[in-house]
Amino acid sequence: MKSEQSVDPRTFEIIGAAMEVHRELGCGLNEVFYQDALAVEMQLRGIPFVREPAYHVFYKGIKLPSFLRPDFVCYGEVIVELKALTQTAGREESQVLGYLKGTGFQTGLLLNFGAPSLFQKRFIHSSEWLPEAAAENPSY
Repeated sequence: MKSEQSVDPRTFEIIGAAMEVHRELGCGLNEVFYQDALAVEMQLRGIPFVREPAYHVFYKGIKLPSFLRPDFVCYGEVIVELKALTQTAGREESQVLGYLKGTGFQTGLLLNFGAPSLFQKRFIHSSEWLPEAAAENPSY
């Protein structure tokens, strides 16, 4: 049995929206179509989001000219990164972790629409990151 602390209603709602998009579109499209459809679905469900916001990274207090641009930030603090690959690997996970580190947010989702079943992986980041803090395919 999962404790109440392990259930995050924000990620639960986002994953539900992603499942609906995958159910409607299936796999095999380019990533941008899943981004477009997820934006529509989240709007229909009242999930607050910003698409592709830009976040600067600082080095020794100096703003670097480049920036991070996750696919979505939901609820003002949940990073959501979409992929349309046959399977994900360490590169995609590292991308989400980099977004979390760069923004200072604690929660991220990696959603992959490229397989017959939607893949989701939730990440929890803290200043004392432990790999076992990430929960793969959580069941709610």
